This record gives sequence, structure tokens and C-alpha cells, in this order.
Amino acid sequence: MFREERGLLLASLTRRFGDLDLAEEVTSEAIEAALRHWPAEGVPARPGAWLLTTARRKAVDRLRRDRAYAARLAVLQADAERDDAVAPAADVAGVGELPDERLQLFFTCTHPALAAEDRTALTLRCLAGLTTPEVARAFLVPTATMAQRIVRAKKKIREARIPFRVPGPDELPERLPGVLQVVYSVFTEGYAASSGPRLQRLDLAEEAVRLARILHRLLPAERETAGLLALLLLVHARRDARTGPEGEPVLLEEQDRGRWDRAMIEEGRDLVVRALTGGPAGPYGVQAAIAALHDEAAGVESTDWAQIVALYDVLLALMPSPVVAVNRAVAVAMRDGPGAGLALLDALAGEPRLRAYPPYAVARGDLLTRLGREGEAAVAYREALEAAGTEPERAALRRKLGE
Repeated sequence: MFREERGLLLASLTRRFGDLDLAEEVTSEAIEAALRHWPAEGVPARPGAWLLTTARRKAVDRLRRDRAYAARLAVLQADAERDDAVAPAADVAGVGELPDERLQLFFTCTHPALAAEDRTALTLRCLAGLTTPEVARAFLVPTATMAQRIVRAKKKIREARIPFRVPGPDELPERLPGVLQVVYSVFTEGYAASSGPRLQRLDLAEEAVRLARILHRLLPAERETAGLLALLLLVHARRDARTGPEGEPVLLEEQDRGRWDRAMIEEGRDLVVRALTGGPAGPYGVQAAIAALHDEAAGVESTDWAQIVALYDVLLALMPSPVVAVNRAVAVAMRDGPGAGLALLDALAGEPRLRAYPPYAVARGDLLTRLGREGEAAVAYREALEAAGTEPERAALRRKLGE
């Protein structure tokens, strides 16, 4: 309950007092007070309201003791009121007269004035409710380093007087992709960890799904928020089948599809329809449609590879990327044979961004093996092994080389 309420508390308090540091401190104090009082007095009927009232009182007490602090916050509040007059959040969000203030906190934490890694860290800290040590573990950096990064981001918000508001209708198309990208980045690290002893970080993946749900509730009219949530659900539905008993990766064609989360898949499929209805498709909607085709198929052989290739063609036009090109080449190999896919992968050999991208070398190794070119396949798997980040990936590649 504290994790659910924390984001709401932070957003409401930041909105009222204009200072994220103050909001975090009094939120923590309110939760501490609840841990003292509720075991003896019972949990109140409206625990969120109790926490908010307690936190507000503590903030007011602190401001009364520090006049200079109060004067600075008065300036920030004046800025917020001015911005509200320009772009009321309710009109933009389409969520009624009293929009969830977490939406404003989303856009504050992901403001383009902040460095990309700071945006993701601040979102995990404030909206996902992770502690600073937990965020540090997610980024594989020391806690002190992450604490400095979060302090730097908050200082930037304060000094640049970044407004606590939802962008206006003219700004939203430019700003929303950055917000979605932060949530997607969190999920990507959870789905396939960049390093460490495990292939998946399910805690991070589940936090990303939770954040995507919040965004979709707050911006129901934005089709790409539906597309992002659909994509995360359709991919996360396979989580239990993606690793074996020892944590080793299990390829899609070898996964036990009976272990996939069918309720999550159905929810994701419904969202795909919303994401692709009413106008040109966005990149998250297209990726979700690809994931849905994989999830609907009984097996690799019955997968509609022709439609997947066609969707990758659309995706490449929307967001040209060597990673998308690699995925398309694999789909072409499944449709037209390993030789056709390998030709496309070899055409990408000069792309510098793929040198440290293990799936590229793994895909080449797999197609070369299918073509009976084992010596070249071994070279590709060695390249993948050098770039692999997690121990389960390295162990699987060593087994491939042994074969």
C-alpha cells in the first residue's frame, strides 16, 4: 500500500509546495508515522488521505521553521500557478476535472533538460518507489554514485525552474515519446539485464508494467500509451518460460507456450486494437502487434512470418534502427530461409552500433549453423560471447561453441 500511495503523495505534495526534496522528506516522515501509529490504533478507513494530511502538516511545520526555504518555495509555486493558467492539466490529459497528479510528476521527472540516465533514475526513484540503493543496483553503479545522480536531477529541476505540469497540447506530441521511452528503458533492463548473474530482472520489468498502466490510465486517449502497455504485457507474459531451471536462456522456439500468461496476453491483444485504431500506427503499437502475432501462434512453424516481416517494414519506416533491421532479418530468415536472412545481416556488418550488440552475432551464428557453415558460426558465437553481459548468456554461448 505504501508503494502504491507513495507516487500519489509525492505528486500531490510537489504540486502543493513546489519542491521535490521537501515532498520526499515529508512523505517518508508520514510513512514512518503510520508505521508507529497504525499497529496500535488500526489502519484508517482512508489510509492515503491519512498519509497526505500527515505529510502536509509536517511540510507546513518545516516551512514555518525556515523562512528562507518558504520564500524560495513561494517563487516555485507562483511558477506552477502561471503554468497552470497556460496549460491546465485536465484539458490535456482528458481525465476529468481532477487529473491524477502523478501525470505531472511523470513529465517533471522526464523533462528533456535532464540527462537521459537522470530521467530514468528519477522516474524509478519517485514514481516506481524504488529506494536509492535499488535504483543503483538497477544501473549497476555504487549507491553513492546514484545518490549524486538523483540529487543532480533534483537540483536541475529546482535551478532551471522546470514546471510541475503536463505539457500543453502543442508540446505533448514532442514530450510524450520521451516519457514512454523512459518506461520502456526500465522494462528493457528488466527483460534482458545488461549484466549480472541473471538474464531477467523481474522486479524492474514489473515496475515498468505498473508505470505503463498508470500512464495509460492517465492518458487514455493517447494511442501510443496503449501501444506501450500492450507491448510490455505481451512480452512479459512469456517471463516464466524464458529461462530454464538453472536460469539459462530458452529461445522462443523452444519455450513451453503453456507457461505463458494467457490473461496478460488477452489484455495485451485488446490494447493492440486500441493502439492501431484511429490513425497512423506508432512504433510501440507496431511492436505490440508483432509481439501479439508471436503470442497467438501455437508454435514457431505456424507463426505468420509474412505479416511480421510486413510489420517490421512499417517499424523501420517509423524508427530506422540497426536493431530493428536485425529483427527484421531474422523474420525474413524464418519466412524465406536462412540464406535470405544471412544476406540481410551481413549487409549490416559495417554498423558500429551492432559491434557490442550480442543478438546480432547470435543471429548470424544461428543462421550460419543452419546453412552448415559451422566454422563461421563458431566465429560469430565467440564474438557474441565477448559482448555478452550476463552469466546465463555467456554459459549458453559456451554450450553453443561446444556443440
